[in-house]
Amino acid sequence: MDLASHTEEAALLKKGQRKKPHSFAKLLKGLVYLSIVLISGLLLWMLGYILLKGVPYLTTAMFSLTYTTENLSMFPAILNTLSMILLTLLIACPVGIFAAIYFVEYAAGSRGVKLLRLATETLAGVPSIIFGLFGYLCFVVFFKMGYSLLAGCLTLAILVLPVIIRTTEEALIATPQSYREASFALGAGKVRTIFRIVLPNALPGIVSGIILSVGRIIGETAALIYTAGTIANVAGPLDSGRTLAVHMFSLLSEGIHVEQANATAVILILLVVLLNLAASLITKKLRRNRS
Repeated sequence: MDLASHTEEAALLKKGQRKKPHSFAKLLKGLVYLSIVLISGLLLWMLGYILLKGVPYLTTAMFSLTYTTENLSMFPAILNTLSMILLTLLIACPVGIFAAIYFVEYAAGSRGVKLLRLATETLAGVPSIIFGLFGYLCFVVFFKMGYSLLAGCLTLAILVLPVIIRTTEEALIATPQSYREASFALGAGKVRTIFRIVLPNALPGIVSGIILSVGRIIGETAALIYTAGTIANVAGPLDSGRTLAVHMFSLLSEGIHVEQANATAVILILLVVLLNLAASLITKKLRRNRS
């Protein structure tokens, strides 16, 4: 009887222990679903509000080749935004990717790398207005570039550099060490292994970091007002010009073009979605080719 009672008590205890985690897992699952609903609802509400407020005011005059006070064209700002993205990535991507390669492949675990990684993470948390003031003092004043797209690009390159470095580092670390060892065993050198084996496998993760950087570039205003300026027409690298986000900010600041600012927000969202879709397709293709 004692053995049977002990066995029954152990079974009941085991059953109770199983019930509690099961109930807790259901609670966590419910919280996850609630979070998904809240985030999705907030996103749909924001998109719906912007579309309802902006779409009715989209006119063909807003896509004229030149900006005037009558048409308030956003087309020059769109071209400036694309130029800003291209120039910034041309500056930031090589520096960020090569820095991450050095951190992971050549100096992993060293004290200097730890300090540089700490500095990079700290830089990622600095407000964009600080980057704008730095860009103004350094590029606009000290290097005498004036308000120009080039000054804005250099400032944004510093701003997005931490994102590119960290995502590239994680992508390189995620590449199996066995790939490197197999390459070395076949007689390949360090540089050949990095550029022919490691980087192609890490490319989808690197592209993800570049996508995040593009989103930051498109939506930035504070750093560009002090460096690129607010001239509304199409600008060359050494000319002052406003991006789409700065264009929207300028219209809102005037207080009398709110409808046009809402219309600009629609195009800004559409541009972000299209660029992200294009980048996602590229990432999927790279992963498919890798597999």
